[in-house]
Amino acid sequence: MNYWLIKSDPETYGWKEFLADGTTRWDGVRNYAARNHLRGMKNGDLALFYHSNTPDGVVGIAEVVREHYTDPTAKEDIWSAVDIKVHKPLKSSVSLEKIKADKRLKNMLLLKIGRLSVMPVKPEEYKVIMELAGME
Repeated sequence: MNYWLIKSDPETYGWKEFLADGTTRWDGVRNYAARNHLRGMKNGDLALFYHSNTPDGVVGIAEVVREHYTDPTAKEDIWSAVDIKVHKPLKSSVSLEKIKADKRLKNMLLLKIGRLSVMPVKPEEYKVIMELAGME
């Protein structure tokens, strides 16, 4: 299993909407690196659901339930989407401030390429995030 981080502005599509929907298509990604990460996602992989913009932070966990396919919202067929479902909420969200403060996460891509909307997360980073969220 692989781990990922997916970012969404809560005013556009937030964790509350995702919880209500249960499943959704993760589409609209128009960055080549993020698209390539979407294409690397496999069924059963887990993704940290990250709210960007006030307040920033990981708020829940999603599970990939359909591997990449052509994004139906794109005019060109070079973009990809995946389907995800709610895996579980976190006991407490993990703010960007907490992530930056934890030395174990100093090499996390979120801190190095902050604008990227889809990125891999190392297993040890995922474990630290779960610890910070009170999940382990």
